[in-house]
Amino acid sequence: MRIKLIVGGIAVLLAAAVIDAAPGRAADTIKLIVPFAAGGPADMLARMLAQELQPRLDASIMVENRGGGGGALANEAIARSPADGKTLLLGSMGSQVINPSLRPPTAYDPKLLEPIVLIGSVPSLLVVRPQLPVNSLPELIAYARQGHRLSYASAGPGTTMNIAGEMLNAAAGIRMTHVPYRGAGPATNDLLGGHVDLMIPDMPAVLPLVGSHAVRALALFGSRRSPLLPEVPTTSELGYAGVAMENWYGIFVPAGTPNDVQGTLETAMLDAIGSPAVRERLAAGGLFGTKDRAAFKARLDGDSSHWGPALKRLGVSAE
Repeated sequence: MRIKLIVGGIAVLLAAAVIDAAPGRAADTIKLIVPFAAGGPADMLARMLAQELQPRLDASIMVENRGGGGGALANEAIARSPADGKTLLLGSMGSQVINPSLRPPTAYDPKLLEPIVLIGSVPSLLVVRPQLPVNSLPELIAYARQGHRLSYASAGPGTTMNIAGEMLNAAAGIRMTHVPYRGAGPATNDLLGGHVDLMIPDMPAVLPLVGSHAVRALALFGSRRSPLLPEVPTTSELGYAGVAMENWYGIFVPAGTPNDVQGTLETAMLDAIGSPAVRERLAAGGLFGTKDRAAFKARLDGDSSHWGPALKRLGVSAE
């Protein structure tokens, strides 16, 4: 959904650029649209990857932040741009899959964009305030079943944090109270202040807090353990295989962009992401699973088919 978070230490990369049709000719300035505010994780990702891509594409890359509507404004802007490879989008699972599922009909049709490269995925992490008398996910669930009232914070209705909380409610047969905030920052502050019991943000957003013992990590909502938190089990290991939330970030272009231009972008981006410096930053941020065009499209199609019905079953809405 508005899948955000990821703090300073998690510098990851992303960007956009393309070459003109004439071989060897430098492209005009390339615009990379980011559907989130400047200074956030997605913005930092875009600017760092743009820096890596410029020499590979011999192009000047300008990052433009266009927030609003959970990514809808940015999606609409790029969908209406010329399909010449000079306007790109840094999208996320929230902006490209969750929000269109929660807000139909919208001005944005996901079919108006083509995926180029999936930069990486990052799982959600369940953390609790340290005063809560539980040290594992089974203990948390048992505590809730004993009649203790639990509350979980989110960055707002329809965000991945909200969805993850409702997935756990449904799978475990418990009823934690959802407390939505206007952003991940206020939600985190209230967790640290003891006003809510837990939250389930993207893992990098709370890594420093886990390291300083300001919060306690109980479970990773992903497909495998993270080398950054090797001691934290996954929900699958704990018997909740269907409780998974992995946000991703990827590059898109307008539908109709020539295949050779898409291929040039794909090659340059995979080369940039594969450089030692970028790989190191991605690993430090907990992102993994870079995918090429074909694999990214398969992931996108699978997510789109899954989340529409899943959100209806869970009763999650954007309001």
